[in-house]
Amino acid sequence: MNWGFLLPILLLLSSLIPGLIIFTLREEFHALRTVLNLCGAIVKLLLVCVMLWGVANEHVYAASMPFLPGLDLTLRADPLPMLFVTLSAFLWLVTTVYAIGYLEGSPNRSRFFGYFSVCVSSTVGIALAGDLLTFLVFYEILTLTTYPLVVHRGTKKALDAGRVYLMYTLSASVVLLVAVAWLYSLTGELAFIERGVLATVDARHLPSLKIIFALLIGGFGVKAALVPLHGWLPQAMVAPAPVSALLHAVAVVKAGAFGIVRVVSDVYGLEFARELDLLTPLAVIASATVLYGSLRALVQDDLKKRLAYSTISQVSYIVLGVAMGTPLAVIGGVVHLVHQGLMKITLFLCAGNLAERLGIHRVSEMDGVARQMPWTMAAFTLGALGMIGAPPMAGFVTKWYLALGAWEASQSWVIGVLVASSLLNSAYFLPILYAAWFRPGPWPSMETGERERPEVGLWLLVPPVTTAVVALAVGLLAGMEISPLAWAKVIATRELNL
Repeated sequence: MNWGFLLPILLLLSSLIPGLIIFTLREEFHALRTVLNLCGAIVKLLLVCVMLWGVANEHVYAASMPFLPGLDLTLRADPLPMLFVTLSAFLWLVTTVYAIGYLEGSPNRSRFFGYFSVCVSSTVGIALAGDLLTFLVFYEILTLTTYPLVVHRGTKKALDAGRVYLMYTLSASVVLLVAVAWLYSLTGELAFIERGVLATVDARHLPSLKIIFALLIGGFGVKAALVPLHGWLPQAMVAPAPVSALLHAVAVVKAGAFGIVRVVSDVYGLEFARELDLLTPLAVIASATVLYGSLRALVQDDLKKRLAYSTISQVSYIVLGVAMGTPLAVIGGVVHLVHQGLMKITLFLCAGNLAERLGIHRVSEMDGVARQMPWTMAAFTLGALGMIGAPPMAGFVTKWYLALGAWEASQSWVIGVLVASSLLNSAYFLPILYAAWFRPGPWPSMETGERERPEVGLWLLVPPVTTAVVALAVGLLAGMEISPLAWAKVIATRELNL
C-alpha cells in the first residue's frame, strides 16, 4: 500500500468525514456527536505523529487529486507544512474538548461542530498544499466555513460582524485570484519549490512580479490582520470563545501568516525577493502592525478585544522574521507559528471561562478574580507572560531569535521595535494580572471557603491549563531535539537552505 500517497488524504479526511456525519445528526444525539468529534481529533493527531516521524527521516508523503481539466490539487508533507499541521491537530483536539463543555445545552450544536470540523480540514489542506492553486482552494473553503461559526449566535451584532468578515475576506479572495492567475500567465508554474520558482524568470517580467508580490501579500494580509487590513478581526470577537480561539490560534489568522511565509520562501524565494527589494517594505509593514496592535490593545477595556489587538501585533512577528530573511530571524518567525498559537489559545479559553462562570467581559471587572478562579487565572498568567516575552516562556524564545536575526541582518531598528512591543505588552497585560491576583474584588475569600461558585468544570478547565503548561514547556525545553524550535531549525536548513 502506498502510504506516502494515502496518509495526506487520510489526514484531510480524519476531520472532514466526522464533520459531514455531524451535520446530519439531530441535536439530541449529544453522545454520538462527542464521540465523533473526539475520535476524529485523536485519529488526526496520531496520523500527524506518524507523518512527523516520516518527514524527520526524509520520507516523502505526497498526493494529488483531480480538480479541473489539466489541474490537480496537490498535497505534500515537508517540514514547514508539518509544523503548521501539527499545531492545528493538537489545538483542534484541545479546542474540541473545550467546545463540548462550552456549548453543552446550547442550540445548533450539530451545525457548529460540523462547520468546526470542515474548518479544520481546510486548515490541514492549507498546511499541506503543494502549490498556490491548492492553497487558494482550501483558503477559500476556510473563508466560507468560518463565516457560520462567526455568526453562530445569530444576534444582530454577530451578523454584522459576519458581514464585515465576508466583505474583507471575499475582497481579498478576488485580489489573490488575480495575482495567482497573473503569476501563472507569466511563469506557467505555481508549485511551492525550495528557493522559489521565479529565480530564472525573464527580466522583462520583474516589474510585474513586484506588483504580483504586493497583491499576494495584500490578499493574505487580510487574514493575517496586517495594518490596515485588520478591521474585521476585533469585530469577529462577538463569536463564541471556541471560535475566537480557532480564529486566532489555529485557523484564519494563522493561515494568512502561513500564506505570506509560503509566498516569500517557496514562490519568490528569499534570495530573489531580496534582489527585488521586496523584503524591507514587508518588514516595515510587519513592524508597524506589531506596534499598532499593541497600542490599540492598551486602550481596550473589553477583554476579548484587547486579546484581538494583541493577536494583530503578535502574528506579525511571523511575517517580520521571514521579511528579515536571515537564518536566525526566519527561525524566530517560523517557530512563532507554534508559540503564538499555544499562548493565544490559552488566553482566549481563559477569557471564555471568565465569561461563562462569572460573566466577566471587561478588564475593569477582573479585580480579585484569581481568588475565585485560581486555575483559570494561573493559565492566563502563563499565557500573558509568554506574550510579554518573559523567560523562560515560549514568547521569550521567539523574541530572542528575532533580535539575534535583526542583529545578523544589520537591522538594529527591529530590535527597537521588539523592545517597544515588549514594553507595550507589559503595559496591557500586567495590570490585568495585578488586578486579578492582588486587588480586592467582589468575590468571597477562597481561604474561608466562601466562594459563591467553584472553578469551571474539567471540560473547560483542562484545555487552557494544558496549553499553558505546553507553552511553558516549549520555552523551558527549547534546546531539546523534539522542541518546535529544533523543528524550525530543520525547516531553515533543510527546506529553506539557510
